[in-house]
Amino acid sequence: MTSRSRYSALLDANVLVPIRLTDIFVQLAVYDLFRAKWTVDIHNEWIKAVQRIYPDIPLQRLESRRDQMDAKTRGALVSGYEDLIDSLCLPDENDRHVLAAAIAGRCDVIVTYNLKDFPEDELGIYGIAAQHPDEFLANHLDLFPGNFCEAIRKIRRRHKKKKFTVDEYLDNLAKLELVATAANLRQYSHFLA
Repeated sequence: MTSRSRYSALLDANVLVPIRLTDIFVQLAVYDLFRAKWTVDIHNEWIKAVQRIYPDIPLQRLESRRDQMDAKTRGALVSGYEDLIDSLCLPDENDRHVLAAAIAGRCDVIVTYNLKDFPEDELGIYGIAAQHPDEFLANHLDLFPGNFCEAIRKIRRRHKKKKFTVDEYLDNLAKLELVATAANLRQYSHFLA
């Protein structure tokens, strides 16, 4: 594994809804390729979204997933950001808590599918950028190809109910808008099996 990374990323709720994407972010954080950050509010947001999309998934299972995320990642849970929320200006007021948490958590980047809701000029004031999950993951694959591939191989092997071939798994990532990441991983297919 790499040495402890100081690069911190606040993960917006929308990137934590798909379990396959959450698996990747958590495993990369466990491998210390970056420091994952989130809040209780972000947990509540992704849990509500999953319940809306998949009403058959029991709340207890989602709470267990949340607890495992917190237990497996070093210092991921950000607190003490609430006083910053009202002073921030974003296109969607409901996203101010995300930026506030990124500031309080001393994050370098907010990883989100909703880039338009996190304008560069506003985030730049705080030295924070916003990145699409595909850009973030593709960059980390370029920086740490061995550890990244090892993480993907480990995640694939954990799937007990449905076994995916490497190609099926990468196709699934592309469906999550991780097109560049999936394409770049194909060159390492033999390491992912």
